[in-house]
Amino acid sequence: MIEIKNVSKSFGGIKAVNNVSLSIKKGSITGLIGPNGAGKTTLFNIIAGLYNADVGEIIFEDENISGLRSDQLFEKGVLRTFQIAHEFENLSVRENLMMVPGNQLGENILHTWMSRKRIKQQEKSNYEKASKVIKFLNLDQVENERAGSLSGGQKKLLELGRTMMVDAKLVLLDEVGAGVNKTLLKKIGQSIKTLNSELGYTFFMIEHDIDFISSLCDPVVVMTEGSVLTEGNVENIKNDDRVIEAYLGY
Repeated sequence: MIEIKNVSKSFGGIKAVNNVSLSIKKGSITGLIGPNGAGKTTLFNIIAGLYNADVGEIIFEDENISGLRSDQLFEKGVLRTFQIAHEFENLSVRENLMMVPGNQLGENILHTWMSRKRIKQQEKSNYEKASKVIKFLNLDQVENERAGSLSGGQKKLLELGRTMMVDAKLVLLDEVGAGVNKTLLKKIGQSIKTLNSELGYTFFMIEHDIDFISSLCDPVVVMTEGSVLTEGNVENIKNDDRVIEAYLGY
């Protein structure tokens, strides 16, 4: 689905990403691990259009998307979540979801005068879609609460839910398990598996919880010092002396 070709990015002379090449297979859940400072988040930011690579290319479904903005990538089905959830804290859970779809007619002042019926139809469709997402993620009990009052795990579920409001193809998950209790983490993991197996989502995910990675991801890519150290299935990664020294620490 996506190919990253010889991508590099420097900040003030420091190479945060150094000549990285890797491929993400359509329909996979690919993990990305590595110690702090390995370049994982910078690589995500490049793929998601928040940074431009200094050199290299990113090919998505046979199209060069290098340099495209995040809103342009959104239209192509490339979505990204954040380690710290980016909810609209004063809006309800349902309102956060209903804001996601692009090109909403009500955003144009002329349409509010001339296309009221179409706006109502679109809002009804978004409402019904949000209802399905809320039910899928078991957020029914908090759907009308302010998103800012949710627990850390509920906010991560909401982040995942926002990717479900559009036709996502590739979802970049940045430490979706960080700060989440074990019960909600299990729910998030099951939701990711279901979205992958039943709706065909492709996931590329940064995660520090090796057990969580083990339950979801194949393959796993390991980065260190801005470069790809190795990649493979979880068991091979766990038994790789280089990974043990650089990341697992034992």
